[in-house]
Amino acid sequence: MDLRLPISLNSQREWEEMVTLLVATTADPASIGPASSLLAMPGWHPGPTIQDIPSFANRDVRLLKLETRLVKEDHLDKRWEEVAEEPVDEVIFLSKHVAASTRPALTIHPIGTPHLREDEIPLAGGRPGWAAPPNPRIGPWLRLLKTIAESHKLVPEFEVTLEATHHGPLTSSPTMFVEIGSTEEYWKRQDAAQAIARLVWEGLGLGGGVAIGDWKRDENRSKVLLGIGGGHYVPRHMDIAMKDGVWVGHLLSGYSLPMEDPGGSKKQVNAEDVGGAWREAIRVAFETTRSAFPGGEFLAHLDHKSFKSWQRNAITQFLAEQNINIGKPADFP
Repeated sequence: MDLRLPISLNSQREWEEMVTLLVATTADPASIGPASSLLAMPGWHPGPTIQDIPSFANRDVRLLKLETRLVKEDHLDKRWEEVAEEPVDEVIFLSKHVAASTRPALTIHPIGTPHLREDEIPLAGGRPGWAAPPNPRIGPWLRLLKTIAESHKLVPEFEVTLEATHHGPLTSSPTMFVEIGSTEEYWKRQDAAQAIARLVWEGLGLGGGVAIGDWKRDENRSKVLLGIGGGHYVPRHMDIAMKDGVWVGHLLSGYSLPMEDPGGSKKQVNAEDVGGAWREAIRVAFETTRSAFPGGEFLAHLDHKSFKSWQRNAITQFLAEQNINIGKPADFP
């Protein structure tokens, strides 16, 4: 699908208000289920149909129904701006989550493939050395999702969790994925779909309440977490993210920090002695997190137990060189 249409620069009108782009696909039951539940709520009306692709509008939210895989829809935010002449403030994808454990889960995560080398081909969208700005709503919505899941009696059957930064598609706007996992049985669960729909409804303030997780309008800004290390579900970073007032940036698990063993004695290993794409991954994750939280206070949190001592020393040294402060769990509110 290609939404791009030619627009004369001379005919561009002045954009009045930025919009949230909410993206679902009929190819994914865990995507179209929440979207259908959301559209059953009041206030929606047809938006522009572009190349037979329908959209729906509610306040400053645009829900776009695709028929293709989400991870392949590169630059959807810019394409929407070109066609609809509306600037995109953020992108939220509704999707399925797949896990070998098959455990039912409701997950949220930022996107990117900053750890890949230039000669590597991304398997699920993105491009080497890239990460989208993390959507500032990730932390506040994680906590809201936990509350909603409990009220819908989905907990403890469903785990509510963050995932580490991974996969595409390419976007330039602050982006996050909200997912239902982890098998077809759960992707089709109506109660899970309704919980995700409620998260979006309340989180974006579509019911008339105050939107949750709007960094630009929050006067009680606190610290922003940059998670480094750990497994895919970042449990030690999760402990911090569940604290009220914590904002969440990129989360780089161990597999997104490829570090080459320098060999020999590692007692005095310097960061420059350790090869691999780990430095670039951290640099890109921090720069895009900083762009998503203007004026924020950033703290990197390391999952110490997931690193060998030489890895931890190299990362700590590199963070100091980049003027990225390191925080302990107690340093976050």
